[in-house]
Amino acid sequence: MVDTTPLTRAVDHFADRLRAAPQSRLQRGAAAEALGLAREFARRAQLVESPGVEPLEMPDAGMFAAADQVTVAAHDLALVLTEAGEVVEAVSLVEEAQKRAGV
Repeated sequence: MVDTTPLTRAVDHFADRLRAAPQSRLQRGAAAEALGLAREFARRAQLVESPGVEPLEMPDAGMFAAADQVTVAAHDLALVLTEAGEVVEAVSLVEEAQKRAGV
């Protein structure tokens, strides 16, 4: 089993920063950045869990739910990752999204 702690720590930190961000920052793209990452993580997890089935897109639950959505999607993905390289890649995606979100 692969250690996914770096991924869960990175996404928990990102989510905490989103929750602490002012509404104006969320509106300027931070929430959209988090939702995009959540959708990508959900897509990846679904592809592993149900190969050959078209993944469903995570709905937009609003800017104040984005932190929770990215957290849930990342934790779901962490459950199905099997290689250390996948964890490293996912952590990199979190770091890049956080940078673009400005939080």
